[in-house]
Amino acid sequence: MNRTDLADLSAFLVVAEQRSFTRAAAQLGISQSALSHTMRRLEGRMGVRLLTRTTRSVSPTDAGEKLIAIIRPALDQIDAGVTQIGQLRDKPAGTIRITTSDHAARSILLPALDRLLPDYPDLHVEVSINGGFVDIVEERFDAGIRLGEAIDRDMIAVRIGQPVRMACVGAPAYFETHPVPLTPQDLASHNCINMRLPSSGGLYAWEFENNARAMNVRVSGQLTVSGPGFLVQAAEAGLGLAMTIDEIVKDSIAGGRLVRVLEDWCPPFDGYHLYYPSRRQASPAFALLVDALRYKGD
Repeated sequence: MNRTDLADLSAFLVVAEQRSFTRAAAQLGISQSALSHTMRRLEGRMGVRLLTRTTRSVSPTDAGEKLIAIIRPALDQIDAGVTQIGQLRDKPAGTIRITTSDHAARSILLPALDRLLPDYPDLHVEVSINGGFVDIVEERFDAGIRLGEAIDRDMIAVRIGQPVRMACVGAPAYFETHPVPLTPQDLASHNCINMRLPSSGGLYAWEFENNARAMNVRVSGQLTVSGPGFLVQAAEAGLGLAMTIDEIVKDSIAGGRLVRVLEDWCPPFDGYHLYYPSRRQASPAFALLVDALRYKGD
C-alpha cells in the first residue's frame, strides 16, 4: 500500500462517517470537488462502488460497509500509535474532542481550559456544543460532559462539578393571573413551557423529589423550546412556568424577573461528570485535562 492508498482510505472513512461530502471536505480541509475526485479514484482502483450518492446524502454501499469494518480498526491503531509517539514530547500534545451542553461548557469547561491551555501550547481541544446525549464512541469523541445520572454504566465517569438543583420558575406577571403551585400535581392547571430533548426528540418530564418521594410530571402548555436561553427569556416574558438548572436562572431570580416555586420539591443531585469509554487508553494530554476538570470540593 502506498501513501495515496492510505490517504484515500482515510478520506473515505470520513465521508462514510459524516454521510456528507460537504461536512467531510470541511473536516479534511479540502474542496468538495477534490474529495469527490479522490472517492472516484479509490472506487476505480478497487473496481467496486463504495458510496451511494444522492442529491441530499451519501451512504456506504454493502462493499463500502465491509471496507469500513476492515480499515477502521487499522486506522484507529495507526492513530493510537502516532499518539503514543507524540507522547514522547516533553509536554503533552494532541487534540481532544469533547461534546458538552452549553451550560457545562461555559460554567465548567471554559474555566478549566483557561487555566490549562496557556501552559500547553501543543494541546488542542475541540468542543462540540450539543444539548442531547451523544454516543461518543460512534461520533468519535474522546469524552463527553453530562449530568451524572444521564451517563451509561459502561462509561468511566469523573465528577467535575458540585451538586446542582433544578428550579421551577415563573414571572411575577404570570402569577398575577395564576395561583402559585404548591405541589407538582398543581402544574396540571398551569401553562408550562416544555423542553424538547435534542437526542430523543421527546419532551422533558419535570423531575421532583420530596422526602424520598420521586415524581416525574408531564406538563403541557402553549410553548415548546429546545434551548435554555430562549426558555428563560420566555419565562421572564410571562409565557408560562419553566424548569431548568437553578444556576441558569439565579440572576433572573435575584433580579426579580423570575420567582421560584416548588423549591422543597427540588433537592440537590449529582452534578456534571466527564465520561469516556472504559477501554480508552489515557494519553498524557487526556489525563491532564481530566485532572484539570476533576471536582476537588467536598
